[in-house]
Amino acid sequence: AASFGGGFLLSALGVATHNIGLVYLGYGVLGGIGLGLSYTPPIQTLIEWFPEKKGLASGLTIMGFGSGALLFAPAANVLLEKFSSLPTYLGSAVDTVTENGRLFAEVGGKMVEVVYANAADLAKLSTQGLQEGFYVVGSGNTGAAMTLATIGVGYTLAMLGSALALKKPHPSYSVSGGGGVTTSSHSAVNVHTDNMFRLPQFYALGTVLVVVASGGIGFIGVAKPLMSEVFSGTLPSIVTASFASSFILMLSVGNLGGRLAWAAVSDKIGRPATFHMFTLGSIAIYASLPTIIQQVVQNQSAASLGAFCGLSVAAISMFGGVYSILPAYESDLFGTKYVGANHGKMLLFSSTAAIAGPSSFLYLKSLSEKAAITDLVSKIDPAAFKEKFGSDVSALDTLIEAKTVTVAKLMEITPTGVMDPTPFLYDTSFYSIAAAIGVGAVAHAMIRPVNPKWYEKVK
Repeated sequence: AASFGGGFLLSALGVATHNIGLVYLGYGVLGGIGLGLSYTPPIQTLIEWFPEKKGLASGLTIMGFGSGALLFAPAANVLLEKFSSLPTYLGSAVDTVTENGRLFAEVGGKMVEVVYANAADLAKLSTQGLQEGFYVVGSGNTGAAMTLATIGVGYTLAMLGSALALKKPHPSYSVSGGGGVTTSSHSAVNVHTDNMFRLPQFYALGTVLVVVASGGIGFIGVAKPLMSEVFSGTLPSIVTASFASSFILMLSVGNLGGRLAWAAVSDKIGRPATFHMFTLGSIAIYASLPTIIQQVVQNQSAASLGAFCGLSVAAISMFGGVYSILPAYESDLFGTKYVGANHGKMLLFSSTAAIAGPSSFLYLKSLSEKAAITDLVSKIDPAAFKEKFGSDVSALDTLIEAKTVTVAKLMEITPTGVMDPTPFLYDTSFYSIAAAIGVGAVAHAMIRPVNPKWYEKVK
């Protein structure tokens, strides 16, 4: 509780001081430690309380773990609205000068840095009441710091209260029609947890977790801006800020439902077959999303938008299913005696995915955006470029870094007939996810039963 909630508080400090290192340390490291410490104990405890329904107890617990976004997203939106303040608006026509790729204007007798936001830029924001024109850089407040701090305090209190109330049953505890609860292993053979890092099956299963989770976590992390950036220009009457928020909730429902539904499927067809469905199905979905995006843009098709949303939910359900089924898969391979400790080691791969997923997604998108800007600039008259941005094309890299030149602003001066590349900036990310999961599919296909030499000797 202290670690997870403290991670939010440290991240809030990082946002308030504009220190990205504190954000990573708080939300990523400290919060991640708290997440790992709080993940497995409830599963083990509920299995002991409901020995006749172990699968349901485990599935419901993990489903609850994945449902956090259903509460977090709307709560964060309410808090952001409460704590945010609009930036200082200077007007639509302001005398500016350009220095090192940045715009400056005189305000109150002083030169301050400003930025121009056009209609396309404002459409990507959830903040209401902004007008097209010039704004003072550094003015206003997103409310993110206070939102993180408030949520951090709330999580700390809720988790601490739950931890104090969580108790294991007495060894003599029994349910109607059942025997006494026991924590001893029911597996005929078990692999000691100290040997996990020596087993190829451990790394193969971890590879599947890394690639599928990286795709899921990365996708969820950019889902709201992706929906606005990719589709709002094509279907503005449908894809509004509220629609983008609803899309997040749809993904959360898919994550939540997948954790329970896929667990039931795995009990019917087995864990290996279910994981094959996860890898092969995810490859097909992520590889098809760019084509569907193209159909939405070219045909302005609401049906294709629905297909994009449906397939996205399906992909995220598989992401949730991996987490739900993983402990059972580990017990199938390594035995149940050390499943708690073994799963804790497996979550190291989850931590890797939490870092690699969002960062890879955004990095690939930034590469695509820079390539798109370079392509657009090649089609624009250099004189028009200089008139618009106050610098020659030779300063393009500096202007991009300063956010002075964006795709939306370039589209205002591109020749007629040039297609806006914004909807396609995530294509490379989707194709890369599909390729990475392909590696995971190969790794999973190579999993074989554990060599008996690793079994714990029965005394």
